[in-house]
Parts: sequence; C-alpha cells; structure tokens
Amino acid sequence: MENKTVIGFIGAGNMAYALIKGLISDGFDAKNINISDSNLQLLESRKSELGVSTYSDNLSLLENSEVIVFAVKPQVLSTVCHELKNRATSSQLFVSIVAGIQSQDINRWLGGNFSLIRTMPNTPALFQSGVTGLYANDLVTQEQKNSVDVLLSSVGECFWVNEEKLLDAITAISGSGPAYFFLLMQSMKQAAMALGLDEKTADSLSIQTSHGASIMATNSGKDSKTLRSEVTSPNGTTQAAIETFQDQNFEGIVAAATRAAYDRARELSKELGDID
Repeated sequence: MENKTVIGFIGAGNMAYALIKGLISDGFDAKNINISDSNLQLLESRKSELGVSTYSDNLSLLENSEVIVFAVKPQVLSTVCHELKNRATSSQLFVSIVAGIQSQDINRWLGGNFSLIRTMPNTPALFQSGVTGLYANDLVTQEQKNSVDVLLSSVGECFWVNEEKLLDAITAISGSGPAYFFLLMQSMKQAAMALGLDEKTADSLSIQTSHGASIMATNSGKDSKTLRSEVTSPNGTTQAAIETFQDQNFEGIVAAATRAAYDRARELSKELGDID
C-alpha cells in the first residue's frame, strides 16, 4: 500500500490496533491513517500512541479516507453501514475484517455496489503471527488487492480464495484453530501434572513443545505427516502415544470439530446477513 493512500479504520479495537501498528512498523505514514470510534477515551489513547488522525463520527472518516476498514463487532456492522449509506463513492475501497458477514450484505447495507474485500484474520495477528483469508468481489482491481495484501501481511500470512464460501473453511481451520491448539496444550498440561510435574513446569513444557513443533513445521520444508513419522521411533514412547490417540479416533474428532465450526460459520453468515 502506497504511503500516500489514506486508510480509515472504523473501530479502534485490538485488531485495528494490530493492523495499524503493523503498517507503521513497515514504514507507512501515520498521518495517512484515520480512526473513528464511539469510545473517545480509546481514540485519544490511539492518537497519542500512534500519531494517527481520529474522528468521533464515521461520516467524517469516510469523507477523508480512500480505503475504509470495517473493524467493528458483527452485531453493529449493519448500523455502521446504514450510517454511511449513499455517501460512499465508487473510487473508495471497503475492507471488512468483521467475522461472518458476507460481501453482498455489506454492499446492500451501504446502498450500492462497491469494491469490497472481505477478510478473516485470526487472533495471533495481534502478535504479527496471524493467518488471514481474503476474498475480493468482482469490482476489486488487482492494484486494490495488492494494497490490501500489504495491509494484512503486516500481521501475518495472507491466503486469497476465489469463492466467498471458502472463507468459512478458513474460519474453521485458522479462525477457530488457535483454540484447538490451546485445548491440546491445556490437556497436555493437565496430563503432565497427573504424572507428578508441578503446574509451572507442566505449563512451560506444553507451551515450549507447541512452539518448537510449530518452528519445525514452518522451517523444515517437510509436511506434517513426514515430520510425525520422523519423530516416531518404532515401538517407542511416541508410537505408544500416537496409537492411543488413533484408537480414540483422534483424526475423526478433529474432522468433526472443524466441520461443526464450518457449519456454524455458515449459519452465522445467514443470521447476521438477515439484519436490516
């Protein structure tokens, strides 16, 4: 994204904060970043820390921004869009980081057919280690896609999909995925304590083991099946554990859980999109 592009964030919460910090750390001019929020105290804090421009109303931000990022809760996005209805221009690009709401519903609320990119960042983006799924409607240009890629790449890796429904699959894997790993880490911690380790040691072991496995998966150039095979000695302790997992249908449990997340994402899209 060019430094001269003026980008406005509607919503000054944690995800907007992470994106703005990422942009600035990558050299983007803070003077070309606008934020609006109903929380005036939070706005003042963001302005003081980041040096960005702030607005107490969304219309003023809209009039002074080329790219508008929706960073609000799903339940209030309809209200925000109706506030902007018939005020946006065809040259503006809208980006939604709001979970669950489809691009056609956002455009309907805005009262037009605007260039819109819908994204699904996950919570590790708050630590510049996120994964974001992105979908662009037919009006988005390649240049606009490149700009948004720069924006979201500041907090992690980006993956574009050609069908909007695939964002629900990304939600099921990476959007909800961190919680799956936290649950496994919690279970490992509890198991370690049951084996006699103290809580602090058990906690550190589960965290560092997860971290190390992630680094291996990222840097080894090998797929997860190969890595698992390489660390599983025949008739050893790891094989005993893996076979126990598989006896309990571990893969089936993971498949069922991700499918449940996917189905719920589809349901939420419909429920939230029905709001007028």
